Amino acid sequence: MFEPTSRYHGIATANLTMKDGRTVTYVRRRFLPRPGDLMPIGEQVVVSGDRLDRIAARQYGDPEQAWRIADANGAMRPDDLTAVPGRRLRIALSAGPQGSLGPTPS
Repeated sequence: MFEPTSRYHGIATANLTMKDGRTVTYVRRRFLPRPGDLMPIGEQVVVSGDRLDRIAARQYGDPEQAWRIADANGAMRPDDLTAVPGRRLRIALSAGPQGSLGPTPS
């Protein structure tokens, strides 16, 4: 259902039968990994005007991988990660739904 690089890849789906008989398929909840459980591969210092998608493009070659940076830094509000220039962000590989490491960045 999702691309291999999606944060939702491999997460099970479930079905809900509505009162009118329609069946709705949905993705089960994704639990955030503990940042310390992820394999660090580097660090990025935030500069003025940085955004997570731009950092992800530099680090992973794909701006849609910004979720990896948020996971590696335990961010519930990802925009907070780039709010203060000089902050050091962990860059890490993601853990898949079964705990396997995600693809290696290029």
